[in-house]
Amino acid sequence: MTTSSTRSSAGRRKKARQYLPPQHGAWAMLIVPWLAGVLTAGFHWAHLPLLGAWVAGYLLSYYALQAVKTRRLSRFRPQLLLYAPITAVLGLVVVLARPHVLAYAPAYALLLALNAAYAWRRRERALVNDLTSVVQSCLMVFVAATVAAAGIGQVVLAFTAILLYFTGTVLYVKTMIRERGNASYRRASVAYHVLALGAAAVLSIPIAAVFVLLLVRAAVLPRYRLTPKRVGIAEIVAATLVLSTAVAA
Repeated sequence: MTTSSTRSSAGRRKKARQYLPPQHGAWAMLIVPWLAGVLTAGFHWAHLPLLGAWVAGYLLSYYALQAVKTRRLSRFRPQLLLYAPITAVLGLVVVLARPHVLAYAPAYALLLALNAAYAWRRRERALVNDLTSVVQSCLMVFVAATVAAAGIGQVVLAFTAILLYFTGTVLYVKTMIRERGNASYRRASVAYHVLALGAAAVLSIPIAAVFVLLLVRAAVLPRYRLTPKRVGIAEIVAATLVLSTAVAA
């Protein structure tokens, strides 16, 4: 009985993994910009279907890009057939509630086309492709503001802080994992964080204080062999600090 239950549980976990990407850092890039927009511009009921469409759209795009990369559409058909209608229905609800969000469609189309081009060349880990994804993510701050019928100027500070943070995180995480030991990447990461600190100082003193910590982490932590799990936990803390100070500023 116990063996049968264990096998059943393992089977369910395995099936679930087929529908969830192994990209744990992506969840912060989904949730933080949405929260930044909602908390800064004010909540509207359409933010809930927006979040659903945003998450489902990410899952749809992930498996669509995997299909482009592998040239094997049939392999990812179940995921595409699951997430496409969810994205479409929830997205339609948002558009009906706030038609102005369609203004962002060309930007997202262009950015997704760049992702597709890198996937086709099997270079999805390229720095430019990562930064393209960062811009996609951070644009959600403006989308959330539009849903709330708030002025774009109301969320510019939060958008800038989030964009500075996630751009630096791309460089920093590479120095901790895929480019560990690469002196050029480490210098680029530290140099970027120095510039980001200068930009953050223009935004507000609390945001600048957080970016001091981010600069220290970019300069010091690559000297240590931290596991991806520990790097991820540290980034959850960092993202929370950036979000809280950006929203409060």
